Amino acid sequence: MFAKAFRVKSNTAIKGSDRRKLRADVAAVFPTLGTDQVSELVPGKEELNIVKLYAHRGDAVTVYVSGGNPILFELEKNLYPTVYTLWSYPDLLPTFTTWPLVLEKLVGGADLMLPGLVVPPAGLPQVEKGDLCAVALVGNRAPVAVGVAAMSTAEMLTSGLKGRGFSVLHTYQDHLWRSGDKSSLPSIAPLALDPLDLSEGKECVKADTALQGDMRQLTLEEEEVQRRCEEKSPSEATEDPGPGGLHEDPTDSKTLQEQMDELLQRCFLHALKCCVRKADLPLLTSTLLGSHMFACCPEGRQLDIKKSSYKKLSQFLQRMQQEQIVQVQELSAGVESVVAVDWKHPRITSFVIPEPSPTSQTIQEGSRGQPYHPPDIKPLYCVPASMTLLFQESGHKKGSVLEGSEVRTVVINYAKKNDLVDADNKNLVKLDPILCDCVLEKDEQHTIMKLPWDSLLSRCLEKLQPAYQVTFPGREPIVKKGRICPIDITLAQRASNKKKSIDFLENTSKAWKRPLNLARRNDRLLFHVVDPVEIQALGWKFI
Repeated sequence: MFAKAFRVKSNTAIKGSDRRKLRADVAAVFPTLGTDQVSELVPGKEELNIVKLYAHRGDAVTVYVSGGNPILFELEKNLYPTVYTLWSYPDLLPTFTTWPLVLEKLVGGADLMLPGLVVPPAGLPQVEKGDLCAVALVGNRAPVAVGVAAMSTAEMLTSGLKGRGFSVLHTYQDHLWRSGDKSSLPSIAPLALDPLDLSEGKECVKADTALQGDMRQLTLEEEEVQRRCEEKSPSEATEDPGPGGLHEDPTDSKTLQEQMDELLQRCFLHALKCCVRKADLPLLTSTLLGSHMFACCPEGRQLDIKKSSYKKLSQFLQRMQQEQIVQVQELSAGVESVVAVDWKHPRITSFVIPEPSPTSQTIQEGSRGQPYHPPDIKPLYCVPASMTLLFQESGHKKGSVLEGSEVRTVVINYAKKNDLVDADNKNLVKLDPILCDCVLEKDEQHTIMKLPWDSLLSRCLEKLQPAYQVTFPGREPIVKKGRICPIDITLAQRASNKKKSIDFLENTSKAWKRPLNLARRNDRLLFHVVDPVEIQALGWKFI
């Protein structure tokens, strides 16, 4: 859940009543905690904040922060401890054990698969499906992840420890952990050393090596890497990196950090030689990384500066500036830009641009051959409470979503079924009490007795709540309530501090009206879009 950055909505100090309620909830959810431990976890007078945030998938999460560290988080009215709390109370939850190799996958957002579990001599902890559990590493009781059991212990054993065992919500080294003081994983010794562990300890190296084969089942990407490695020759396979972007060959003398340093410099030189031009300068360092260096990363590898020895982009660029490859300046407060590049530097001129792999060429050619198909947008109508009597005979209830043709059919069938069509003039419909309440205003109910078909249908559509359906090719339809609003586009020209407003959709559709800002930066037109679905619905592309 916190594998990617989240967006903070608010950060406020907790009220006294909310503090007491939180203490009561903690005591109810975690009955193993004593009164003193609950008071220690949720202090009475110390600073305690409530942070409301949105995870990268849109989930609304409430986080309770004490002493600068997140201690609890609430999701869908369920309370969960963080790893900071579990380090203080390692026995708070049933704890399952896994190998250190698995931790990297959990941090990346993967769930814990049953083949990755280590079964202790005493057996697995007894849990039921949906129970809150903790995950620790072999030889250390300090939990590294918090999750929910996907099946009971009995079902795990029946399945032969195959399949998904736990839905992981929070891990050590994820973004929720980074929001605290980023303290390292403590070392908590096991409660007791079982004699059998001594004999099993000798097999840990062999088991850890065998586990690397099972780990390929954790993600589809790793299965694809394995398939590509099998198709290559032995010499090529030894050069193919793992899915994390680093070589996993135990015979490789280079450390993971050294490999990431090489990848970082390779992407940097590739970007300067192929992507960056003199007209692009000055170039924001963030743009250099996000738009150029990431694009130059070889297929199947992932560039992560935090895993390199530099840790930060600014420190890496300082090193490149010392080698006189680039010149970096802070043109505005806190914002660094590359202002000069020495394209004649030996490291740039001697850099050999790698040839693109056949797989990536095939994907690019396939994407160019497929034309873009805009989504289909269809207006819909929701039945309000005031019109349920008119639609209930047709099997619809409050909140039902109908198309315009369906509304027309319902109204026509209702009028014919109740003999409301005027015998003398078939174009008129007599209004019974139900139709009067649905389509007439209060001051019209005593003056209007009949309505033409077109007027009756238009009034019905006006009284219904508007909605619309967006269908992208190959995807499930998306239904949204509300009117489809047009988009107003404002073009800002910075050359002579003049601004010009242009409405591109004025003659396209009167049903759209929503702000969209444009600006120019480095001769590129930038868009700020309120709803990407609405832009793509017009047949526009994001480039």
